[in-house]
Amino acid sequence: MQKKELQQQISAQIKAFDTIIIHRHEKADPDALGSQVGLAEIIRASFPDKKVYVVGAATEGLDWLATMAQVSDDIYQQALVIVTDTANTPRIDDQRFDQGRKLIKIDHHPNDDAYGDIQLVDDEASSTSELIFDLAIAADFKLPATAARLLYAGLVGDTGRFMYANTSAHTLNVAAELITADFDPTIVNRNLDTLTPEQARLSAYVLEHMTVLPSGAAYVTLTAATLATLKVSVAQAHAVVSLPGKIAAVIVWSIFVEQAPNNYRVHLRSKAPIINQLAKKHDGGGHPLASGARAYSEAEIQTIIHELDQLAQNNK
Repeated sequence: MQKKELQQQISAQIKAFDTIIIHRHEKADPDALGSQVGLAEIIRASFPDKKVYVVGAATEGLDWLATMAQVSDDIYQQALVIVTDTANTPRIDDQRFDQGRKLIKIDHHPNDDAYGDIQLVDDEASSTSELIFDLAIAADFKLPATAARLLYAGLVGDTGRFMYANTSAHTLNVAAELITADFDPTIVNRNLDTLTPEQARLSAYVLEHMTVLPSGAAYVTLTAATLATLKVSVAQAHAVVSLPGKIAAVIVWSIFVEQAPNNYRVHLRSKAPIINQLAKKHDGGGHPLASGARAYSEAEIQTIIHELDQLAQNNK
């Protein structure tokens, strides 16, 4: 089905429902929050009489961007539910997403888990925030400054400040349109680029303790003890995920973050080798050059490192 037809279907559903609940993925990043709450602000501005809710856990370090609502179970009974920026159902924050009357998925990850009555998925888009902007324009919805600020944050976050390969001419045009709204993009940029003193020390730790293999594969493990010593939470550790890529010799890398004994969150990034297939082998997935996975033992960590090394070698 063509994107234009899907946009029309989603627009019709938004117009038809009086109550709309919007979800996104757990451990939200700027694009998850930007697309989720940006869409909510668009709907509120376009249809002031509708009841629009955004749900999910609070996100440490991003409370300046948006906050969530508390929604009782009974509100779902007559609601349209929209999930943004979430590839698969286990990652949806607040598992009541399937309790509404209709379910819509809007996402820019590969559509391996095709959930929802309507699925607007474009894995060539830079971000889900870009897709929300396109939807608003196609549907002739209002785009208030509150929404523009959120979508801009999502755009900047998922393109690495427009440095990643997912940045297209259309992405830059969307950003140009968004910054014409009444908000200060420099404040958004500054907030997204700011480190706490603890995160700065973590950055130094990563650079000092990272192993770079001859192939260009790199890795570092952040144990719970290390995070505790540096006074950094698991959520705050996300600030260093892109850091190894600043080193010229590194072409693919992994950061293993211990969340519980024998349970590591695995951040995978790449400058060229495709890594999402590797991520799928380890309870994860994502984009070709930016994915996440899980490791449940030291042996699995070593397996992932070996597989990264092979990918890097094969890229030469």
